[in-house]
Amino acid sequence: MDTTHVHELGEILPLWSTLPFAALLAAIALGPLLAPRFWHHHYPKVALVLALALAVPFLLAYHGAAAHAILHTAAVDYIPFILLLWGLFTVAGGIVLRGTLTATPAINTGFLAFGGLIASAMGTTGASMLLIRPVLRANAWRPHQSHVIIFFIFIVANIGGLLTPLGDPPLFLGFLRGLSFFWSLRLFPIMIFVAALVLSVFYLLDRRYYRRDRDRLAAHRAAAPPPEPLGLAGTHNFLFLAGIVGAVLLSGTWHAGSLTLLGVEVERSSLVRDGLILIMGLLSLATTPATLRRANGFTWAPIREVAILFAGIFTTIIPALAILKAGSHGPLAPLIRNVADPSHYFWATGILSSFLDNAPTYLTFLTSLLGRFYAGVPEAIAIDQLGAVQAIYLEAVAAGAVFMGANTYIGNAPNFMIKSIAEEAGVAMPSFIGYMAWSGAILIPIFILTTWIFF
Repeated sequence: MDTTHVHELGEILPLWSTLPFAALLAAIALGPLLAPRFWHHHYPKVALVLALALAVPFLLAYHGAAAHAILHTAAVDYIPFILLLWGLFTVAGGIVLRGTLTATPAINTGFLAFGGLIASAMGTTGASMLLIRPVLRANAWRPHQSHVIIFFIFIVANIGGLLTPLGDPPLFLGFLRGLSFFWSLRLFPIMIFVAALVLSVFYLLDRRYYRRDRDRLAAHRAAAPPPEPLGLAGTHNFLFLAGIVGAVLLSGTWHAGSLTLLGVEVERSSLVRDGLILIMGLLSLATTPATLRRANGFTWAPIREVAILFAGIFTTIIPALAILKAGSHGPLAPLIRNVADPSHYFWATGILSSFLDNAPTYLTFLTSLLGRFYAGVPEAIAIDQLGAVQAIYLEAVAAGAVFMGANTYIGNAPNFMIKSIAEEAGVAMPSFIGYMAWSGAILIPIFILTTWIFF
């Protein structure tokens, strides 16, 4: 068996080994646009073929190291990822907002602002799964809905998660490496600045569409039954939601050692976390009446699509992440070495986080900062000093990783799930490229202004 260490693969893998990943991204981007019927029926086969196109030559070339990398990705990354999404999807799907709620620009903006606020407390994925269905129902009467979901992804699924380690995985990794739990609260001015600009653009755009929809609104009100007061059903699911958030926090603070499964070292606390998430989801299924899930329009189709496509993504992305983790010792060395100013860190972290997993991207540039400013200093002391003395650099890395996950459908875990849920509800969401046109037109100018003011 090849004894090459997994972390060394990034130093020897060529850049062209990322081609299956690029091909899968292209398929996700162009398939629904150029061949919608074929894509809808055959996307699992496309994902499987491209995953095998990476896995087979990878295993033949690197043997044991490649097998370890694939098993490690499955056990440590993919399974926990999809279990968390499944748990939040299942539990939030049992919470129903009842009553008459007609979406106006003010109500929609309030929804997004509230979602952004709670995202740092319960995670961008938790906040997204909790609020996406009420937003869809409130806007169901409107001909123009896709922009609401696009901005929902911007604010609730990404920007709002900047303030605590619970908000987004990169910040949680920083917490595990030694940053104070409350360190990221210093990012509040940046988050408020970006969120306020994005919400302002949304309000103006939604008001414009709302005026176009007025005739439909009049017909909707004329045909609607008498208004009903707002209320929540299935509220016991909030206990399961809290259980999932607690399980995630526990896995990062409880150090119970590790065990080896199929040659992969897995933290016991991670296994407990995944078991608790599974239990919370099963309890929600067992205790929530089916009528509530039907009222939410709940089906398993969105989580199935995400599970299949991300199985392909997590497999084909292995070389890209290995190269990224190799830092200045891998093919991306010129990029890593030329990142010098806070603005460079903001954009380098952000651009890579738009297409790769933002957690390893954050860790790569965090490690780069530690080596640059505190080489040879014990990590606990170096992290503390970095967060206090060179804070602007770390702020740039954190903001880039969190904010720019909004640039693409695959930039952050809930983005694609939100798209799938919206499409199942009948909303015509833009294609992968179409979504990037939205994020490019709205977010990139705001991020440029953010760079100029803060970094």
